[in-house]
Formats: sequence, C-alpha cells, structure tokens
Amino acid sequence: MNEDAFWALIDELSRRPDDRDERLEWLRTELLRRPAAESVEFQVRLEDACEVAGTRAMWRAVDRIESGGCTDDGFHYFTLWLVGQGRKVYETVVADPDALADVPEVRALVGRLRDEWDDEEWLEWEELDYVAQDAYDELTGQEDDDGEEFLDAVEEMTEELADELSGEAADEWEEGGEARGARPEGVAIPRLTALFPLGASGS
Repeated sequence: MNEDAFWALIDELSRRPDDRDERLEWLRTELLRRPAAESVEFQVRLEDACEVAGTRAMWRAVDRIESGGCTDDGFHYFTLWLVGQGRKVYETVVADPDALADVPEVRALVGRLRDEWDDEEWLEWEELDYVAQDAYDELTGQEDDDGEEFLDAVEEMTEELADELSGEAADEWEEGGEARGARPEGVAIPRLTALFPLGASGS
C-alpha cells in the first residue's frame, strides 16, 4: 500500500455518509480483503500522517477551538480525526492550521459550550487508530496476543519505509523548533480566534 493507495482509502472513508462506527467497519472490511501486510502499511502511513500534523502550531489551533482544554491524548485523537477528513482537508490544514476555520465540522461548534458537543462532534477519532490492528489480527489469527505481533510488524515496516515517510513533528516538538509545514509560534490564528474567543466554549 503506497501513499496514494492509503489516501484513496481515507478519501473514500471520509466521503461515506454513515456514522463513524459504520465507516470504521467499512474500512475494516476493506482491509480484510487485502493481504495482512497492507494493514501494517496502512498503520505505518496513518502514524506518519498524524506525526506530520502534530505540530505546535496545530496544537495551538486545536487548543483555541477547545478553549484551552486540549490534552496530549486529545491532540493525538485530533490528528487521527484530521487524517480521517481526507487528503485535501488534511493537507490544507497541515499547511495552515487556521484553515480549520473553513471546515464545516469545526464551524458547527462555534458559539457552543464543550459539554453541549455530541460524541461524534468532537474533533477526535481515537478508534481510527485500532482498525488496522483488528484487521491484521483477524487475518493472521493473532487476536489473543495483545497486538504484539502487529506492533512488531509496524515497527519493522516503519524502518523499511523510513526514506519515504515524512513524519518529523514529534522530534521537532521535543526540540522546541518549528515543525514541518508549521506556522511560526508567534503567528496568530486570526480566523479561529474570531470564531472561538477565549472562554466562549468553556464547559
């Protein structure tokens, strides 16, 4: 599964009219039709895309939407959600996190308290992180090994594909520098700031 094939699956996932659980079941079914190695590579490319999106500038944008309530776990789940929006939205927002202001799911939260958001309205999609492992385990009969074989396979394939993966955000986050594609730390996010003034979405 090359990068284009990964994004083709994600784009189809993003276009489906079903709820999140139904869309994930569709994705799982698609992966079950393929060799187990494709589930592994799907996960490698998913993690890489999340890593690229995990910049300081992106965190500032999400924290603004959540009125200062963004946690480390919540931010990771946000990057999964962002990938799940499809390649065009993902690349636009990675290049300019303030472009979240144009995403309909974000605009639907404007002026509402966080405790009024429905579960499917939260800009988080933790469950997307588990679909490939579920498919792999079923294909290989490894349901009882707590995912160890899958995680080992993901690590091995990540090393094999290192030259074509682009994730740099985690290292740059730790180093405190600007991440790939990120806006400088001091640059404002004017549209999100206007849509989500401080304190307006607090629970």
